[in-house]
Order: sequence, then C-alpha cells, then structure tokens
Amino acid sequence: MVKMNQVGSVNAFDEMHGFDGVTRSQYLDVAKHLLSLPVDSLGQKQRDAELLFRRMGITFAVYGAAAEEERLIPFDVVPRVFGAQEWQRLEAGLKQRVKALNMFLHDIYHDREIIKAGVIPAEQVLGNSMYCAAMQGVDLPNQVYAQIAGIDLVRVAENDFYVLEDNLRTPSGVSYMLENRNTMMRLFPQLFTQHTVRPVAHYPQLLLQTLRESAPAYVENPVIVVLTPGAYNSAYFEHAFLASQMGVELVEGKDLFVSGHKVYMRTTQGPQQVHVIYRRVDDDYLDPLAFKPESMLGVPGLFDAYCHGGVALTNGVGTGIADDKSTYLFVPQMIEFYLGEQPLLSNVPTWRLDRPDDLSYVLEHLPELVVKEVQGSGGYGMLVGPTSAKAEIEAYRARILKNPAGFIAQPTLALSTCPTMVESGVAPRHVDLRPFVLSGKEIRLAPGGLTRVALAEGSLVVNSSQGGGTKDTWVLEE
Repeated sequence: MVKMNQVGSVNAFDEMHGFDGVTRSQYLDVAKHLLSLPVDSLGQKQRDAELLFRRMGITFAVYGAAAEEERLIPFDVVPRVFGAQEWQRLEAGLKQRVKALNMFLHDIYHDREIIKAGVIPAEQVLGNSMYCAAMQGVDLPNQVYAQIAGIDLVRVAENDFYVLEDNLRTPSGVSYMLENRNTMMRLFPQLFTQHTVRPVAHYPQLLLQTLRESAPAYVENPVIVVLTPGAYNSAYFEHAFLASQMGVELVEGKDLFVSGHKVYMRTTQGPQQVHVIYRRVDDDYLDPLAFKPESMLGVPGLFDAYCHGGVALTNGVGTGIADDKSTYLFVPQMIEFYLGEQPLLSNVPTWRLDRPDDLSYVLEHLPELVVKEVQGSGGYGMLVGPTSAKAEIEAYRARILKNPAGFIAQPTLALSTCPTMVESGVAPRHVDLRPFVLSGKEIRLAPGGLTRVALAEGSLVVNSSQGGGTKDTWVLEE
C-alpha cells in the first residue's frame, strides 16, 4: 500500500486530509482505490503515462535552455479532486471576475467611466505600455475582448482561494488539461466507473461555439482559423491540438493576406475569406504595418481589417492592460464599479513598488516575499524570497532599484498541497489551478482546469518552464 511521506509546508492546507488529518469526503474513493495500490504498481502507471505523452508528442519548449530543447511536461497520476459545492463557488467567482474584466476593457477603450469616477488612476491605464491607443473607439462583437481567460488560483484553507493573476492575452495549458484526462481514463478506467467525475472533453466544442459567437455580426457561418507563430513556439503542440479538435485550419501568418479590409486564407482552391482568427501571436507581432515592422509572424494589414470589423481576433488587441500585474490590484474595485457586487474571489495582498512606502517595506522584507515583474509570465523573472539564496536576493534588489514601477510584491502564501507521486512514493506537493473561462454571448467554462504542481520538495513554483508538472483535475457531480 502507498504511504504518504510527511513533507512539505507544515502550515499548508492538505487537500486530501485537511488540517485535522481526516481524509476529506471527496478524496475517500481516491484513497481507497488509487492510493491502496502497491507503490511499484503506481510507479509503473507513472511510467506508462510518460510513455503515452512521449508517443503523442505532448511537449513544451524551455526558452533560454540549451538549444531551447523540447521537454515532456511531467504528469502526475494522482488526481486533484473538488467537490460539487466547492466548484460551484469557484465557478461563480470566476464568471464574475471575467465579466468585470471584459467590461473594464470595453470601458477604457470607449468612455473611460472608471477613470472619470476616480476608481482607477488615468496614468495606470493611459501610461501603461500594454494600453493600445489605436483600439480607442473600436467596437468588438459582444463587447468582449478576452474570449479565453486563464485565471490562476491558489488555495490556502478549506474555503479560502485567492486569484494569483489573470491571463487574458494568449493563455495556454488547456491542451494539457484535456490530455491529462485522456491519460487518466486510459490508465485507470475503473476509477471513472466508480466515480461521477464531470467531463472536460467537450471543451473544444465550447471554444468553437465561443469563437463562432465572436464573429462579425454580418456573418452567419464563420470560417475560423488558429494562428500560430509556428512549430518552434513553446505551445505549438496546443495550437495544433486545438485546431484539430475544433476541425479548423491551423495557419501561420504567411498563409493569410488582407484585401479590402477582409482577411483571406490561401488554399489549393483559391482564396477563402476568414472571419475569426484565434490568434496565439502576441500583439506586437500581429501586423508589421501597425506594430513591429520586423515581424515575420503576422499579416500585413490585419489590424486595419480588424478595426474596420472585417475580421474578429480572439483574444482582442489591447487586452494586456488588464492582465498587467499592476492593474490586477484594481480588479476588486472593477467588480464593485461595473457589477455592484462584492468580489467572490479575493486578490492576494499586493505591494506596488512605484509607491515609496510599499517600496521601502518590500526592500526591507525581500527574503520573506514573492516579487514579480508586472508584465512577466511563465514564472520567469520572479523572486521567491524564502527559497532564494542571499546573492539572488541582492541581485534582485538591484533590479528593483533600477525600475521600481516594473515590479509588484506579495506575501509568500502557503499554497495547498495534494498527494503526488515522487521518487520516494506519494508525498504532498504544492499546487495551483488555472481554470479556462470562455466569453462569447455568455460565459462558459469546463469544470476544473489545469492543476499545476511543484514537483520539487518545498517548492512553490509550479510553472512547467520552472520544473513543475500537471495533474488531472476532477470535479465530482452532486
């Protein structure tokens, strides 16, 4: 029988056993059927999972590594489990947050009521490098800018969840959520006959429906494509996977051209008009005529066609202002301002280092805090004070002092832990969760999301680019 090794943060909430050490109801069957297996048997399942991932080419690129090599994303065979009522509360909070963020984006590119009301400073928006002035006055279908949002959540207690950050530009990872479930169903089919786990396989259909609803109003049967930077992009597997699952074309910039404020795809049958582009190319590289002239990834004239309503882009241009980590501080006020509601999900307490008092406090307490670049992602460019060497902390201090406005700081949360298969057996490891929220004519999401796990003992960094892995995430039926 598998035994849990007692490692990890002593103050962290154990999602399987709770603070009182009693197995929580949603984990009873997992403990009974999965963790009752011999260690060797569970270890073999872990190796089988790795073989499946390798055969299917489920990889990601690590930028900055030797030759930017492709790696298998580590997968853990012990699922993370949410009860039905737990998920209902999270789902309501996620929908509320994403609705407010889209209202904020529409507002700042139109009437700017939130600035006029003094809720958010004008400089925070208009002086932000992620604000796209050319989007001012551009009307988008459904007034939605972020059709696909990945909201990163962490848990610190039974009913206490925090939003760590909002990903509204080109959030990635949903293909791993889907393949994790496929892998678990192949390795442990009996578990899915004994549990009422809500499905996630319909996500590509939800995404396709959302993209159709995002088409220009005059289009009844939109042609949809997925725009990828190409095979060398770290998330290329996901781009190809989602295009295949939705039954739409995967294209690169060279496959498209613009004529008369409309976008066309080159095909063997001749040009075909494209109405919706699910783009996985950043704003700066979308159109060399409007943004970076040296870009070889985009389509000349695309932004002009977009502004004239000839094509829809998802996610919209200019959404980066809303997932900037300095804008994150104002999301609770956005919810109150636009919806007249109290936030259902809390922000992590955050210090802005462009404020002298905040900067002074953070510099004094660097070894205790997590510091991030305001426009960073993927776990790059961050400092986790409690696990960093003194030299690393001092080097980071120098970076902060050069540009305080480029950083925010947060307390080091005791992220919850889940049982995880490691070399020595099953042990608690810290996790977060990225649910994927889709916004078209209505807001939808598949139950669960991508659970990321910090595989190194004591580590709080879950990003795959920083050595983290993933788990299947179960949401149980009532």
